[in-house]
Amino acid sequence: MSQPTTVLVIDDEPQIRKFLRISLVSQGYQVLEAATGAEGLSQAALHQPDLLVLDLGLPDMDGQQVLHEVRQWSGVPVLVLSVRASEAQKVEALDGGANDYVTKPFGIQEFLARVRALLRQAPSGEVQEAGVVVGPLTVDLAFRRVLLEGVEVALTRKEYAVLAQLARHPGRVITQQQLLKDIWGPTHVENSHYLRIVVGHLRQKLMDDPTCPRFIVTEPGVGYRLLDT
Repeated sequence: MSQPTTVLVIDDEPQIRKFLRISLVSQGYQVLEAATGAEGLSQAALHQPDLLVLDLGLPDMDGQQVLHEVRQWSGVPVLVLSVRASEAQKVEALDGGANDYVTKPFGIQEFLARVRALLRQAPSGEVQEAGVVVGPLTVDLAFRRVLLEGVEVALTRKEYAVLAQLARHPGRVITQQQLLKDIWGPTHVENSHYLRIVVGHLRQKLMDDPTCPRFIVTEPGVGYRLLDT
C-alpha cells in the first residue's frame, strides 16, 4: 500500500493550521504542523514531506529565510501562504525557490487546486534526481529506494535521509554538523550521537564493516563520505 501524500504546514496561527489540516485531511493528505521556522525546518528534514505550505510571518525567523534554508538541501514543492500581498514580496519568494504564492485571506478550493497542481508537477520533491551506484549498492533518489545486490533494503526515514545526502555528493565529505542540520534540524547540530546511531544502523543493514568499509567512510572528527568507486 502506498504511503499517503504528506503536507507540512508551517504557520504560527493555530486557527489557520486547523483549517488547513481539516481541509487537507478531507482530501486524503497526511498533515504535519509547525508553528515556528525552526520547528518547520526540523520537521521538513525529518519527515521529507511531499509539499510544504509556508507562512512568511513566523515568530522566530522570516519565512523567506526558512525557504532559503530548505532550498539548500531539498527540492520539495513550496507553496507560500501569506498576508504579504506586495509584488516585491511575491517576487522575492518566487525567486528564492517558492513554487507558488497565495495571499491571505484565500479560498480553500483555489488553495487545494494549487496544492494538486504542485503535486502533479513534482510528486516526491526529488523525482528528477538520478540514482547512485556504488558497487552492489544502488541508491535510487527518484523513488527513494535502496538496493543491495538487487534486493531492496528497508530503511527508516532518518537512515534513508543520511544515505541519500551522502549519495548526492559521492566521494565528498559531508560534515556531521551539515548532516545533523539537514536531517534533524538546525537546533540539533551538537547532537552527534543521533548521527552515530543512525550511521551504525545503516552499516548493519548494508553489511558494511566500518574497519574495512565498502560504502560509508568515517572521516574522524569531520564527518562521513560515500565511496564513489
